[in-house]
Amino acid sequence: MRDARRWVMWGAIAFGALFLTVALILAGVSVSFLADAERAPGTVVALEWRNDHNGASRKAREDDRPVAYPVVEFTSADGRLRTFRSSTGSNPPSYDRGEHVEVLYRADSPGDARINGFASLWLLPLIFGGIGLVFAGVGTAFAMARRRRS
Repeated sequence: MRDARRWVMWGAIAFGALFLTVALILAGVSVSFLADAERAPGTVVALEWRNDHNGASRKAREDDRPVAYPVVEFTSADGRLRTFRSSTGSNPPSYDRGEHVEVLYRADSPGDARINGFASLWLLPLIFGGIGLVFAGVGTAFAMARRRRS
């Protein structure tokens, strides 16, 4: 029983550390993107509604509501009109059709564009970081309590 608890404790710490590492990498990607990004005004031209089930159970699919992904048009520095679908969707929609947004994109890769918003830049690092902190914190708390007992 003791060995099982030890494995769970160290597993939680390792799992938390892994998620914290992923969060730091994702945050670094966002920071790097922001440092190199060109800015352009854009307009939400459509909302693409999708049911993203990803292998969810039948019950989960019945309770799911579709998610709206904004489709944005902007003119890049080379003068070309570009369109992209945001990778971040929500229900209710975060943006309305016709809404003006700031677009961030790399000059050498205008197809890699994002809306300059909290969710599109920081949501994944925060999710991974939060999960990592919880697991690493719980594992560390158990390790400290175990150490005090012995």
